[in-house]
Amino acid sequence: MPVKNRFAELQTEITEWRRDIHENPEILFETHRTSALVAEKLKTFGCDEIVTGIGRTGVVGVIKGKTDTAGKVIGLRADMDALPIHEATGLDYASKTDGAMHACGHDGHTAMLLGAAKYLSETRNFDGTVVVIFQPAEEGGGGGKVMCDDGMMDRWNIQEVYGMHNWPGRPVGSFAIRPGAFFAATDTFDITLEGRGGHAAKPQETVDTTVMAAQTVLALQTIASRNADPIDQLVVSVTSFETSSKAFNVIPQRVQLKGTVRTLSQEMRELADKRIHEICNGIAATFGGSADITYDRGYPVMVNSEAQTEFAAKVASDVSGTCEEAPLVMGGEDFAYMLEERPGAYILVGNGDTAMVHHPEYNFNDEVIPAGCSWWAEIVEQRMPVA
Repeated sequence: MPVKNRFAELQTEITEWRRDIHENPEILFETHRTSALVAEKLKTFGCDEIVTGIGRTGVVGVIKGKTDTAGKVIGLRADMDALPIHEATGLDYASKTDGAMHACGHDGHTAMLLGAAKYLSETRNFDGTVVVIFQPAEEGGGGGKVMCDDGMMDRWNIQEVYGMHNWPGRPVGSFAIRPGAFFAATDTFDITLEGRGGHAAKPQETVDTTVMAAQTVLALQTIASRNADPIDQLVVSVTSFETSSKAFNVIPQRVQLKGTVRTLSQEMRELADKRIHEICNGIAATFGGSADITYDRGYPVMVNSEAQTEFAAKVASDVSGTCEEAPLVMGGEDFAYMLEERPGAYILVGNGDTAMVHHPEYNFNDEVIPAGCSWWAEIVEQRMPVA
C-alpha cells in the first residue's frame, strides 16, 4: 500500500501552506498566526469540532468517521513553533521575522497533519474519531504538558496518540522507529561556586574559584565514566563557564557553570542529580568555598509503547516499503508527556540529505509530504477500519 494518490494531488497545496508557515515563524506559545491559520483550515475542511486555546495557543480538531461502532479515538499530534535562530537559507520564502526560524521542520509537521486532516475529513473512511492536535512550544516550553494539563486527553477520550518528526540524513520518505525509551530526558544545571576573590599575585590570600570550577568541570565527567553502568546512556555536558571578573589580575569571587544532563532511564536521572550535588559541594568544601546548585528536571524520557510501535512500523512499511529500527536519540521531545498519559508511538521520517535540524541553513524537504501525510492517514484507517 504505497503513498496515497490523493496526497500526490494535494502536495502543491500542502507545500504552499508549509512555506507560508515557514515564512512567518513564531516561537514557543506565541503561535498566534499559525494557530489561527490551522483553525481556519480545519474549519474549511469541515471538521466536526475545532477548539482553540488548549495549552494556551494549541488547536484541536475532531473528525468523526463514517461509523463509530467501537468508540475508538486516536490522537495525531504535530508541533507548530519555531526556534530563535537567524535563518541563513536564502530561500524565496525565508523567515520574515528576524531572529526566528523554522529550523526543526515544525512547519512541515503542521502542514502534513493539515493535509491528513483534509483527506480524513473528505473520506471519513474509518470507524471511530480522530483528534488532530496542533501543539505550541515544543522547543523548550513544554507545550505538550500544558495541553495535557488542560485536560485534552480526557476531554476527547483519546485512547492512543501518534507523532512524527522529520530526520535529515535519512532517505526522503523512509521511516524509522524503536519501542521503549527513544528520546532522552533533558535536564539542566546551574552551579554558582563562591570563594574569596583577590589579587592574582597573592593567590594564598584567596579561595580561587577558577581552579575550583576547573576541577568541578573535570570531576563532573566522572559521573558518566565512573558512576554510571557503561551500558546505560548518560551525558553530562558543561556548556558555560563564566567568572565574575574579566580582569587579567583578579582572582574572581565567584564562577557560574551551566550545562545539561541527558538520560534514558529514571535511575540514571536520579544518579546524575545526586552526584552533581555531591561533587560540587565536595570540591567547594575542599577548596574552602561553597556551591549553590540548581538542578531542573526538563522533559522526561520519551517512551514508545510496544504494541503501538509495532503497529506504527507496519503502517510505515506499507507506505514506504520498509521501516528500520531507529537509533537512540539523546535529544529531548515533549511528546513524552502525551505518551505518559496514553499509549502511542513516535516515528522518524527521512528528510533527505539536508542540513541538520537547529542549523540556520536547514529546511524541511517538501518531497516528504506525501509519505508523511499517508502515514498519518493509514494510522487512522488501519487502526479503525470500517467493517
